[in-house]
Amino acid sequence: MIFIDACFKKQTSYTPVWMMRQAGRYLPEYMEVRASAGDFLSLCKDYKKASEVTLQPIDILGVDAAIIFSDILVVPLEMGMDLKFEKGEGPIFTNPINTKKDLEKLDIQKAVKNLSYVYDALSLTRDKLAKDKALIGFCGSPWTIATYMIEGGGSKNYAKCKKLVYQNPEFLHQILSKLTQVLKLYLEEQIKAGANAIQIFDSWASALEKEAFFEFSFNYMLEIANFIKEKYSHIPVILFPKGISAFLDQISGKFDVFGVDWSTPLDLAKEKLGHKYTLQGNMEPCRLYDKNSIENGVKNILKIMKDTPHIFNLGHGILPDIPVENAKYFIKLVQEQSKR
Repeated sequence: MIFIDACFKKQTSYTPVWMMRQAGRYLPEYMEVRASAGDFLSLCKDYKKASEVTLQPIDILGVDAAIIFSDILVVPLEMGMDLKFEKGEGPIFTNPINTKKDLEKLDIQKAVKNLSYVYDALSLTRDKLAKDKALIGFCGSPWTIATYMIEGGGSKNYAKCKKLVYQNPEFLHQILSKLTQVLKLYLEEQIKAGANAIQIFDSWASALEKEAFFEFSFNYMLEIANFIKEKYSHIPVILFPKGISAFLDQISGKFDVFGVDWSTPLDLAKEKLGHKYTLQGNMEPCRLYDKNSIENGVKNILKIMKDTPHIFNLGHGILPDIPVENAKYFIKLVQEQSKR
């Protein structure tokens, strides 16, 4: 698999490419399946439909890897929290974590068992996926998931979480430790079900100042990565902490690929980390609105990453109103322009 080879810094015939959120609302085919499933969570829990939308970008766009269709918040949902997706508001937990008693109610083993629909979707997808295409499993970082659990949903300032950082760090560590334990087991089950690689998304890494980022976010990501690499050395681990360009010189650990967000200069990431890790990213997602902008972005990134192991991706998820024609153009352009 060209994607797996690139993860391990092996020479590839061209630069492999995929997109975060590639199974999503910009595809009419996805919207049809979503409508037939009902709501978003119902789609996540219907393993046949989840597999179907996972495969759509492979068939429609020709990307080099599929990422299983799911959501990072199914983990706290299956631990016992009440999750709803409200139109225009995003995810909402009606019973956020406020006390140790709230945390004690959450069941690790129950969650690992109840998430079987994710494993079933992975297994079915791996059976249907071409052998030369990789299947990526994923989870959110403990910190990112915890922000939703504590705040009760999305947040602009993460005030409740950051209050714990400075007022009650012991309790926050207890939350993060419990999440870390369940995520280790969750990812292990994903690997057993057929995932060829694992990505850990830390979407809200930039909410933390430097010392807090390493203490409350990155160290827990590394604990998960270490667990995977010690048991499954053949499985590449991708870490994607968004918005931490100022901390790149202190990034180190047992993982294979570092995801670079669009706000981080790729030449800076290459200078700081390119000798240690394969870099993934990092085109600005909004470039996909315009073909000339796509061409300029692809050309610039390929120039920067010439002769350096690289996986092409956007610097965050594809936006829901991107024309499908432009997404196809982007994927094909990367594959053709990077041929060696």
